[in-house]
Amino acid sequence: MEYNFREIEKSWQKFWEENQTFKAENQSGKPKYYALDMFPYPSGAGLHVGHPLGYIASDIVSRYKRLKGFNVLHPMGFDAFGLPAEQYAIQTGQHPAVTTEKNIDTYKKQLRQIGFSFDWSREIRTCTPDYYRWTQWIFMRLFEAWYDKNATKARQISELVSIFEKEGNTTVNAEHDEDVTAFSASEWANFSEKEQQSILLKYRLAFLSETTVNWCAALGTVLANDEVKDGYSERGGHPVERKLMKQWSLRITAYAERLLQGLDTIDWPEPVKEMQRNWIGKSIGAELNFKVEGQDLSLTVFTTRIDTIFGVTYLSIAPEHELIGQLTTPQQAEAVAAYVEKAKNRSERDRMADVKTVSGVFTGSYVINPFTGEQVPLWIADYVLAGYGTGVVMAVPSSDDRDFRFAQHFGLPIIPVIEGTEALEIPTEIKYGRMINSGFLNGLDTAEAIEKALNHAEAGGFGQRKVNYRMRDAIFGRQRYWGEPVPVYFKDEMPYLIQESELPLILPEIDEYKPTETGEPPLGRAEGWKYQNQYEYELSTMPGWAGSSWYFYRYMDANNAERFVGEKAEQYWQAVDLYIGGSEHATGHLLYARFWAKFLFDLGLVSKEEPFQKLINQGMIQGRSNFVYRIKNTNTFVSLGLKNDYDVTPLHVDVNIVKNDVLDVERFKNWLPDYATAEFVLEDGKYVCGWEVEKMSKSKYNVVNPDDIIAEYGADTLRMYEMFLGPLEQFKPWNTNGIEGVHKFLKRLWRLFYNDQGVLQVTDAAATPAELKTIHKTIKKVEEDIERFSFNTSVSQFMVCVNELTTLKCYKRAILEDLLVILAPYAPHITEQLWSALGHTESISAVPFPAWNEAHLVENSFEYAISINGKVRAKISFEANKPASEIEAEVLANEAVQKWLEGKAPKKVIVVPQKLVNVVM
Repeated sequence: MEYNFREIEKSWQKFWEENQTFKAENQSGKPKYYALDMFPYPSGAGLHVGHPLGYIASDIVSRYKRLKGFNVLHPMGFDAFGLPAEQYAIQTGQHPAVTTEKNIDTYKKQLRQIGFSFDWSREIRTCTPDYYRWTQWIFMRLFEAWYDKNATKARQISELVSIFEKEGNTTVNAEHDEDVTAFSASEWANFSEKEQQSILLKYRLAFLSETTVNWCAALGTVLANDEVKDGYSERGGHPVERKLMKQWSLRITAYAERLLQGLDTIDWPEPVKEMQRNWIGKSIGAELNFKVEGQDLSLTVFTTRIDTIFGVTYLSIAPEHELIGQLTTPQQAEAVAAYVEKAKNRSERDRMADVKTVSGVFTGSYVINPFTGEQVPLWIADYVLAGYGTGVVMAVPSSDDRDFRFAQHFGLPIIPVIEGTEALEIPTEIKYGRMINSGFLNGLDTAEAIEKALNHAEAGGFGQRKVNYRMRDAIFGRQRYWGEPVPVYFKDEMPYLIQESELPLILPEIDEYKPTETGEPPLGRAEGWKYQNQYEYELSTMPGWAGSSWYFYRYMDANNAERFVGEKAEQYWQAVDLYIGGSEHATGHLLYARFWAKFLFDLGLVSKEEPFQKLINQGMIQGRSNFVYRIKNTNTFVSLGLKNDYDVTPLHVDVNIVKNDVLDVERFKNWLPDYATAEFVLEDGKYVCGWEVEKMSKSKYNVVNPDDIIAEYGADTLRMYEMFLGPLEQFKPWNTNGIEGVHKFLKRLWRLFYNDQGVLQVTDAAATPAELKTIHKTIKKVEEDIERFSFNTSVSQFMVCVNELTTLKCYKRAILEDLLVILAPYAPHITEQLWSALGHTESISAVPFPAWNEAHLVENSFEYAISINGKVRAKISFEANKPASEIEAEVLANEAVQKWLEGKAPKKVIVVPQKLVNVVM
């Protein structure tokens, strides 16, 4: 019987599907293990070989855990709402649901043929009403909640109303908008319904407010900061402007401290934790009030170094600051307007990342330094962000790099504030320190100076201690069609929730998928779409991250029609044990999912605050590009080794028509019309291509389709080769040239079971010590490797094992069955086939993982180097426990040793146990 991987793999994939081999139970006497991949957005391009990397790793762990006796949940679904499908719909008029469905079918076909052990009975798609009804339901819970800072948890908004009715808001310590004013219980009772709802909106965790957003008119939607680059949308390259819009937001800032502290409780890569810490951006400092000269107005700044107050030479405010109009003098109005128009179109991400550009304009106004009483000019600078702190910065050029360059560029004073420093010449020499020219803080170390300055500010009534976070509330609205409808209608301009019984609020049909002629979002095109036929629905939809912020709960109980996750199912699975996905989601999905989990925990709806216990970021598989070399102004191509003899232009060539860097010239001529008449200068009768490692990209023609690899080598080869490329977390180049070695390994494995005539040759003979040593060191190595997620080293060990067993001519059931079981997580199809060939009727997935025995790993004999007068003349093996006297006798009697003794008796024989016998003549 031949190793016909095509038939074998199709057969077992069909078997797993028909028998639901990998279906998980929500209750089991077995310990649970929940392995999860970040679910994909189903693009029209399908998978390339880089995409399955993390999936293969999680599948190996899932299959291994089943063998170790765990009840394993390993699901898959699709993050199916999103802008790409909507843009395609705008271009073609085809409903996004149609293209999304088609793309999902392609993905599922590709995933199935790689042999993943997914529980497809739990498949979810975020765009289906039975799923997004629960996304809407969670939004309703957020709308009906507020954050109690005393209790450090979310509470029902009805409880807040009760407090207002009894005592007003003066005793409430809550997260809320900055413009909340104090009121009594009697005042609350006298407020109109609209006034009450307006106040509650300032406390809700899901709320409407005027927010500065990235508005892309061409796409007709608000974009997140990571969707904007240099003032243009990353998708399509359309202009983006910063503008104030009324937007739904989620008050994630209420959870800033808990999100920060929770990082210490989870097993995540430190770089991802650090990215979240930096994004949250906790700062402990002070708020100071600077009075605006000539106006009844003050500007508040946040600073972590109040002790540098004597070095302030100007204040800078954000271009979006709401008071710019009031702060700008008539003489500066034109210059300010021009600058603000330019600055507002740069995204906050670009402004934070740009450390070189110096840009700003003087408002014409001055403020008063509260410590010195001195006049300080007020400038606008785009390195100041409206959403961080107060949107105003006290600039100390001698203590801050950007302040220094700004002051130097505009000729503003730079007051030395570092002890022993008279002037500052280059930014790299800037250091924080205490003032020596103030008299007030002389002789104090930094901590003492900060404390004295804080006390002075608080006593003077112009400052207070403050903990600040860089993180802003999360914008939760998109002005597009293909997303979850927000379950809200408007009455008297105030938002109200629809009834829970009316969920899901279905996405309505519309004639076109672009904004209306009057600028409303696409949902404004829905005819007759009103709540109770009279109230306007919210026309924005939820962002792409809404459905992905809780999908891991739905997998626990995917078919529950009564709850987003059943109580018993959630208590059983609790949290994801292993989560594999890209680090690019550190400050997006991973942060939002943690926020939603903590909120649901506060409401008692889930049992764990942290949803992902262990996170692994898989590295990227890079493309291996190939090049051909065309002689300039001709259609003649020169092979790699001859290119220096001509004036050539290197061109990317499709890697799928190159094998082992040798070009298939006939396929090349048929590849593109321009090359139909191509001629070639060959070396040794073939055309050798150049190569380079780059990111996989269609434009570089280096995208490798896993379907092609599977068709030529099989899914088991693809799985093992992707693991063999290197450590899971590292970036590594794809090189199809190396895949032959893995495929040959599987063929060698096959030949341990079948002889050249295709006859099964496995025997029931007893295993030898050498054979037992080989298999048990492999069992030990593979178990340890999987437990520490080191998959590439396991593949190497499998190769060593099969080579050793082949050399030993081991065809014994006792050895080969254990080999199949430990190899099954990596190469599930061939191991299922061989397991069945050995007479087993159950799937190999249900077999216990074999235990390694230390006794088989103990060395029974050791090879001794026999040294005569300092030179090794022979090597002899002795049993481990052989007495030194017997070793000495056998060495001296050995024929090869006697040759060197020349009949003489040695002066001394020294036996070094398990290593060396030294004969001194």
